[in-house]
This record gives sequence, structure tokens and C-alpha cells, in this order.
Amino acid sequence: MTVTVRDLRPDVRADLEGFVQVRRLALPYVLFTPESVAFDVAHAHPEARLRRLVTEEDGEIIGTAQVGIAYESPEPGQGFVNVYVHPERTHRGAGALLVRTAEEHLAAAGATRLYAWVLDEPGNRAFAERFGYTASRSAHFLRLDLAHGTLPPLQDPPPGVEIRPGSDFDADPRPLFDLDTEAMADEPSDIATEFTDYAAWLDETWRHPLFSAELTSVAVIDGRPAAFSAARTDDGTLYGTVMTGTARAHRGRGLAKLAKNDSLHRARAAGYTEAFTGNDTGNGPMLAINKWFGYETCATEVRYVRELI
Repeated sequence: MTVTVRDLRPDVRADLEGFVQVRRLALPYVLFTPESVAFDVAHAHPEARLRRLVTEEDGEIIGTAQVGIAYESPEPGQGFVNVYVHPERTHRGAGALLVRTAEEHLAAAGATRLYAWVLDEPGNRAFAERFGYTASRSAHFLRLDLAHGTLPPLQDPPPGVEIRPGSDFDADPRPLFDLDTEAMADEPSDIATEFTDYAAWLDETWRHPLFSAELTSVAVIDGRPAAFSAARTDDGTLYGTVMTGTARAHRGRGLAKLAKNDSLHRARAAGYTEAFTGNDTGNGPMLAINKWFGYETCATEVRYVRELI
């Protein structure tokens, strides 16, 4: 059978479902729905030069790629290409076709360095190295059994601290944008991130169909968010923490742990049975917090890098 590559058609339901099926099989630790994939394409920032690629074999989508420019980075030319192939459709050339097409697009968009996340398995790592990519940092996917596990008991916040749901900020999310910006700037990463575009943050984060303002928890001091744990949920039973952070002035007080515990308890009460998150392997404080909650590592990925010039 001949394998072909093309852009995802976000207005075609079969395309969206095929994309999600491959991602869920290859990467079951990250939340995807057809609606979220279509939303990402429709609301991508123009500077991201975002493309969703798929490979087909006999009309079946067997591979996917998320390709673009990290426009939030203060360093220009940082591109990303993340390729995932149906686990039962490997060794057919789908991955190689996606990588070549992605690299051509990114080179034309001005990328000078490419980053790719690769699951830490010998075949995947050898594939990346065959294309000239070099291993860099790593990160863990973590899973928590909300249905049968035991969460730490809820604790009363210290004096002067209030725990509130993110939905309390629906009228004006700007304070959460400011906190997210500060926390993200200190996240371990190969690519520095600076959120400067509030309108883009509203589109890509606050209004994202997977984002749950109701299950996001915020520690508030003097009326201002001091720490938060941001939640996403799928259309079933999966809950994910996509960011937990604390303002620099309030670190070391356990506020992130308080916010995350509140969010996890409310997610379980709402019927979610599995919780996922991810941490850079160098982020010792957050890994310790997640271990305290009972999260266990379910997979590891390695970031690979290739210089184009």
C-alpha cells in the first residue's frame, strides 16, 4: 500500500476522529478530542505557522504530526515537530514522510532549530537519531488513579489565603494570565516562553474546549491569585493538570499543593476517574508534590534537537 501525507482537514469529522484515534493510541497520557483538535487549528496564532499533518494508507489515517513555530519564545526560529504513528502501522514510511514534510515547512517558515518529543523507547530514539536529532532533556508522564486511589485530605488554607475555582475569574481572567506568565517563565525547558499576548492566551488557554475553569483551583491572597492548578478534562472520565505554579513572592508556603489538592478532590467528586500530568525530570519540587499525591510515572519522553543551520 502507498502511504501519502497531507494536511488535516479540520472541517471533516472523519479526519478529526482519525487524528485523535492515532494520538490516543500512541499517547494515551494526553487529552485529545475531535473538538479540541479542530479548535487548535482554527485558533492558532498566525506567527505559530501551525500545521497538523496526517499520513494515510488505503484511506486510513495512520500517522500524525503537530508542526509549528514557538512564537511565544523570545528567541526566534524555534520550531517543533511532534510525530506519532499508529502503534500497529509502524515501519511503513509514515513517520519519515511526516518528518520530511514538517522540516520543509519549518525551514520555509524561518526555523533554525527544531525540537521533537520522542517516547523513550529504543525504536523511537533510533528513528529520531536517524534524522540527525540529538537527545536533550526528558520529562515524565504521570498517572493517578482517582477512582480507587487515596488523595491526601483537604486542608484549611493558612490565614489570609482563600481557595477559589478558576470560574470565579470568568469576568476578568487577566490576573490569572499574569500569574501563568510568571510561573511559565520559570518552568524548566529548552525553549523559553514569554506570554505577552493576552488575546492569544484567552484563545489558546482560557477558551480552549478542554480547559475547565470550574475544576481549576486558585489560591488568592488580598484578592490576587498567588498560586493555581489549571485543569483540562475530556468528554469522558479523564482529567489533566496542565500547569501548576506559584507567584515568586509566595513560593515556599505550600500554596500550589493546596490548590492542586482542591482541584483533584473536586475532579473526583465530579466523576473523573484518571488524572494525568507531566513534569520535566529536572523539576524536582513539582515531582515531589506529585509523588505526595500518589502519581506514578507511566511513560517518559525525551526531547530531541536538530540544528538546521
